[in-house]
Amino acid sequence: MITVIVIPGSTVKDLNEWVKGATLGRRRRRIVKIVKRRLPKVFDCPVCGENSIKISMNKGSGKALIQCGVCGLREELEASKHLEPIDVYCLFTDNFYSKVKSTPPASR
Repeated sequence: MITVIVIPGSTVKDLNEWVKGATLGRRRRRIVKIVKRRLPKVFDCPVCGENSIKISMNKGSGKALIQCGVCGLREELEASKHLEPIDVYCLFTDNFYSKVKSTPPASR
């Protein structure tokens, strides 16, 4: 004996696709999307501590402009064409902290 289930508004083609899509066995595993981490575009300022340093690179002239939006710190560095903004930021912080260490403390 054959049992026929009639669902109003559906066609035989829809039912065949539904039967093909149904699988026996274990449940489908949820697809986990891997999020790629991206390099930051805005960096921490060594003077004011805010996350407000923007780096503008001019690859034609080989210079990079570093600006803080909060405290107004501005510096221009030589940067080769293959450097990324994060590399320029590392050069900037190295230069900044070497200047701070080499400056003797003010006497009272």
